[in-house]
Amino acid sequence: MKKPRSLMKPIAYSLLFIFIVLPFAPLLLSSVSFGWQWPAIVPESVNLRAWEYVVNVNSGTWQAVGVSLVIAFIVTAVNVLLAVPAANALVRYPLRGKWLFEAIILAPIVIPPFVAVMGIHLTFLRLGLTETIFGVVLAHIAPTLPYMVRAVMISYHTLSTDWEDQARMLGAGPVSRFTFVVIPHLLPGIAAGASLSILISLSQYLITFIIGSGQVVTLPILLFPFISGGDPAVASAYSLLFAGVAILTLFGMDLALKRYYQNKKNTAGKI
Repeated sequence: MKKPRSLMKPIAYSLLFIFIVLPFAPLLLSSVSFGWQWPAIVPESVNLRAWEYVVNVNSGTWQAVGVSLVIAFIVTAVNVLLAVPAANALVRYPLRGKWLFEAIILAPIVIPPFVAVMGIHLTFLRLGLTETIFGVVLAHIAPTLPYMVRAVMISYHTLSTDWEDQARMLGAGPVSRFTFVVIPHLLPGIAAGASLSILISLSQYLITFIIGSGQVVTLPILLFPFISGGDPAVASAYSLLFAGVAILTLFGMDLALKRYYQNKKNTAGKI
């Protein structure tokens, strides 16, 4: 029994390397290549031209990264405010036609974004919300909110109302019960939904391009022209930068969540 278990860890690390780390190797080689053509396995020459362009202040890269992160975090914050009461209602209240409400909320998961974004664009044109970050934020809510709602609903399914009843009997008001009973239990679901919300918002090209009309420049807006026939080396460098921003953002969220639980544990230990 011990031998198979001892083999599980190296197998897991090997699979992690093959499916997650190894695919980045061609991107890294392409980003430092010059004239890398088929059937050459490795670039004939190495050149840092692509990275020099990407990190250059005049390329607009860092402004695009900042705009992407601002939009993603605002969208995620709005999603949390909308998803928590929506999930509470869908899980706890016997609403007539509940399946219809769930279908409407979760529809953007299965409906292509292009179908909805054209109607959104026409409405935003009339309201003057195109070419603005606010308009892009509102448009990003449609494809991201379903994941947040679904994640919070799963957490609500495991939250017993008896815990809130006990807090009520001890004198806790609605705000105290929500703050000290409900939110700590929902936090893992909120974190999972927030991770998906940030990743999906960061990766939106079509919605940002149509609603932003080229005036709201995010990282995918800079990346796409190079992928669709521009410079492969620059496209690879931007792809690696995009992956790095996403990974660092998720790592920061995970670190903050761990620190929250560690502080909570230390506080409970002192009590």
